[in-house]
Formats: sequence, structure tokens, C-alpha cells
Amino acid sequence: MVREVERKAMSGIGPLLLQIAVAAACVVGLIFARGNPWVVVLLVLVLVADFISLSGLFIVNPNEAKVLQLFGKYVGSVRDPGLRFANPFYTGKAISLRVRNFESNKLKVNDHDGSPIEIAAVVVWRVVDSAEAAFEVDDYVNYVHVQSEAALRNLATQYPYDAHEEGKMSLRGNTQEIAEQLKSEVQQRLSKAGVEVVEARISHLAYAPEIAGAMLRRQQAGAIIAARQKIVEGAVGMVEMALQLLQARQVVELDSERKAQMVSNLLVVLCGEQEAQPVINAGSIHQ
Repeated sequence: MVREVERKAMSGIGPLLLQIAVAAACVVGLIFARGNPWVVVLLVLVLVADFISLSGLFIVNPNEAKVLQLFGKYVGSVRDPGLRFANPFYTGKAISLRVRNFESNKLKVNDHDGSPIEIAAVVVWRVVDSAEAAFEVDDYVNYVHVQSEAALRNLATQYPYDAHEEGKMSLRGNTQEIAEQLKSEVQQRLSKAGVEVVEARISHLAYAPEIAGAMLRRQQAGAIIAARQKIVEGAVGMVEMALQLLQARQVVELDSERKAQMVSNLLVVLCGEQEAQPVINAGSIHQ
């Protein structure tokens, strides 16, 4: 693998001024040396060499690296910003070191339970090794996009959208843990391209349209069942407290059959969705 080698390049201000002075001197010399062909040839050669040396000047922007090559061989990367001068035969490629965002498309995949879902993610990344980004992959920007979506697809198939069991991880219920795992997997895939993943998180998560209605009814049913469980637990506690108070205060003597009837009536009143319609018994307790 090609690793980055930081290379120092001299400031380009001095060479630029020197090249301008040499070019001006050659032009003036050509004007006054028309009668001497050898001097003219010499001045022309110096002028050509001066113009060739101009290609040794290059600009490095802030948060940018200039990858230098000499006839196809990597010789180093210049990170110092400003006007720089190096061997005129070097060829340079600019690699941005700025932090960048990539938001994936909404991918349609099947989760761990086989349910089709839509998922998308945001990946924040930057180049930390300019040589690897330039030479280890063909197009490092496209490589980041493809590998990020591949990692997201792979992650979505490992977990269900919702956890239907206690303590089981899910895409919707464990967002922080899922984000950390996504970041780790994307980083593992992009390390060979000299890229560091700063952050990765899910930006969109939903059931696919064809099953969204059915899943909504399922969630509603789960919520109703959970609410009913709480109501029944509370009603049983209230019935138990009522029987204990009646027995402790000796308000009325109830046999087993009457206790069962009273428990049934109280549960119907407490758990029913509609208001109870009281019935007044004008006879005895048994009529």
C-alpha cells in the first residue's frame, strides 16, 4: 500500500519574482542583440527554460494536500498552504482534506425478520491519507458512497425494525448502538482509501409503503394490549382492596358464590369501555 509521505516545498514567491526578472531580461536582451544570432539563440533557450520552470509553481489551499508524482512515481504530499515551488517536472493532484457529508439514498431492504423497510444514513467523513485516497482506489469519493450504502444494507439485515422481545436490539429502539455499529463498519470498509469516518447515523427509517398500514395496525394492537394489561392489573387490585375492606369492617357477609359474582361485576365495571348502568336490587341479597 502507498502511504502518505509529507513533503516540504519552498515558498513560490521568490522563484516567481526571479522568473519574471529573467523573462524581462531575456526580452530586453533580444531587442538589443538582433545582430548576434548566437546571443539570440542563447536568450531564447533561457526564455524557454524560464517558461518551463513556471510549471513548478502551484497553489495549496487550506485543508488541502497536493499529491506530487515524478513520471508516475509518488514523491510526497505537500500540505503547507500558499504558493509553492517544486521540480517543474512534478505532476500534482489536489486532494481535499475538508470534512464532508454524504447522505445515502433511501434504500429498500429486508430487516432481520424479513419485513421490507426503507432506510437511509448520513456519513460524515474526511481524507486523512492523501496518498491512499489518490492511489489505492480509483475514485475515493464514489468509493465512500458505494461502501457506505453497502454497510448500511448489511446492518439493516442484522436487526429487526422493532424488537418484539424484551432485551433484543432493534433499528428503531437502539438508535445510539446502531449508529456506533454503522460507524465502525463503514470505517472498516473505508480504511484502505485513507478515509476517516467522523460520524454515521440513520437519517430515515420506515416500513415500506406496501406493509406500512399492516404494521401500523400491529403497533396499535400492541398498544391496546399493553393498555388493557395495565387496566386489568389495576382493576384486580381495586377488587381485592374492596373485598378486604368489606371483610375488615364487617359491612356484609359474602359467601364464595356472592364474592365471585361481586368480583365479576366489579371487573366488568372497571374494565369496560362504556359507563356502567347500575341496577338497583329492591329485594333481598339473593333476589
